[in-house]
Amino acid sequence: MKVLFTFKVKTAFKEQLSKEYPNVEFIYTASIEDVSLEGVEVIATEGVDLTEEIIERASALRWVMVAAVGVDELPLNALQKKGIIVTNSHGVHKMPLAESVLAHLLSLERGLPGIYARQTEMRWELDKIPGEVNSSTALIVGTGAIGGEIGRLLQAFHVHTIGCNRSGHDSPSMNETISFSEIMMKLPEADYVISILPSTPATRWIYQAEHFQAMKNSAIFMNVGRGDAVKEQIVVDALENQEIRHAVLDVFETEPLSVDSPLWKLPNCTVSPHMSSISDQYIIRSLGIMETNLDKWLTGDKELINQVDLKKGY
Repeated sequence: MKVLFTFKVKTAFKEQLSKEYPNVEFIYTASIEDVSLEGVEVIATEGVDLTEEIIERASALRWVMVAAVGVDELPLNALQKKGIIVTNSHGVHKMPLAESVLAHLLSLERGLPGIYARQTEMRWELDKIPGEVNSSTALIVGTGAIGGEIGRLLQAFHVHTIGCNRSGHDSPSMNETISFSEIMMKLPEADYVISILPSTPATRWIYQAEHFQAMKNSAIFMNVGRGDAVKEQIVVDALENQEIRHAVLDVFETEPLSVDSPLWKLPNCTVSPHMSSISDQYIIRSLGIMETNLDKWLTGDKELINQVDLKKGY
């Protein structure tokens, strides 16, 4: 059996794979266009290099392992048409992303940006009295593994957590849960609105101007999911009109964010270059999931963990 990796893998892991799976031929390439796909049954990818043409060429392909969570850049229709199983790395982002969310909230509430700025000016003074995360309310839009971890950490700081998902089903680490259709009723209660939605037809441009108008003027909006959940101009308008206190944006409608974007210079906006989920443990966790599934595959067990529903896109 042939397994093709299209992203960089450390030599130590290559040696580990060769030792653990002596009957599997592992192929490594930096460009999938430059390698033969003959006999390749499994492709391990970060999800940005597969095209319909490649799927058509890979006649032996049966399984795509994605070393990421989002699969919106994959040719989902072509994969579904050929009956190819797709698995992702669901769960690997939850700890670093949850830590990033908590770090931003604590930083803003406790006034860390001001501390850093005043230090460069050698100013021994206080601009304003810091706030607290304690006893606040967070509306967490997207209640999967990442949302659950964010909720767990926030609850440790005595934050009331409201989860929001498609159906309103219960979710761990949420004090209450609502459906997408109920979000307008809860926005006025939230001190923090944290969006971790994937990119799907149901979530694309889900936030409109009226959502920001319904938020508290003191609310913080965070988008660490996908940039196509909200148009950039809608966020700019909300910030300029002071409909919300602050926005923390890790993902954007177009990436990289244009140097002409007003978001860079707005004092009530934090621009993060799509890095909230990045960690030095990321690849290790992703490869661990791949190994678990590879063990299953080699025994004929096709009930792989983290299988993606190609119709839903996640």
